[in-house]
Amino acid sequence: MRGREETAFLARELARILDEGSDEKLMVFTGRGETKELCAQINRLLEDRQRLAAEFRERETAISRMLSNVSHDIRTPMTVLLGYLEMLRLQRERTGEDGALPESVWEMAGKAEGKAVQVMELMEQFFTLSRLRAGEERLSLKRFELGEVCRECVLDFYESLTLRQFEVEVSIPEGEVPAFGDETAVRRILFNLISNGVRYGGDGKYLGFSLHREASFACVRVRDRGAGLSPEEVSHVFDRLFRAEGGSGREVPGTGLGLSIAKRLAEEMGGTLSVSSEPFVETCFSLRLPLGAEGPRADERIS
Repeated sequence: MRGREETAFLARELARILDEGSDEKLMVFTGRGETKELCAQINRLLEDRQRLAAEFRERETAISRMLSNVSHDIRTPMTVLLGYLEMLRLQRERTGEDGALPESVWEMAGKAEGKAVQVMELMEQFFTLSRLRAGEERLSLKRFELGEVCRECVLDFYESLTLRQFEVEVSIPEGEVPAFGDETAVRRILFNLISNGVRYGGDGKYLGFSLHREASFACVRVRDRGAGLSPEEVSHVFDRLFRAEGGSGREVPGTGLGLSIAKRLAEEMGGTLSVSSEPFVETCFSLRLPLGAEGPRADERIS
């Protein structure tokens, strides 16, 4: 090959290796010294890239293991603490006696119980995410009726949406929409998407929910017309511990784990979870799950 052809060949092979994320090296048979030297230097860069990727995976594994251990260790004492606070509250509700304690003390006890619940939820999310990343969270994949699950999830938020005076638009087919996945995991994903729509879409006072077939997938879309996400936020919204800002520029309360867990669950079921956003026009989260009784083979699932 001539010099220009060799350069074009190297460019194509390099693009293929990068796109596939493989551990290959560039190989070119040539007598040209400059081409050999270029190939050698490119391979050095590829080796550095592969080494960094391996180190990143090792760190991710170590972090996931640490989070799992910490979550497990903290959950036990927090469960005991929450139990005592709940017993205290229930005793007062049952007997009407406050032990001559001032009302401010009971208010503080109630706030402490609320914070303990938040910590427990956070620990549970850390624990779930670490197990998902380590491949230890086993899902029960089978056929289920997605339309009915969607109706129940929307109804769970009916009171909250009514109190907030949201305009709600729901489109769910009357006929059966069979999907393949873990029903509990799907409910968890939908709960997260709808609650985010209520929390982040408050400025728009609108929630849209739709279910339809899309080729060999069932597609659920949850939409709001709130402050939305910037292009930078869209690229990071599924990252662990990421929290978007509200319309006022302040972070909206949350753990930053819910969407990361939701995306991982969707992929474990052979589906996808994506988002598009135009602030104050529409922010749309799209969940796609395989249709039918069999679903994808293990080697077809998204990794």
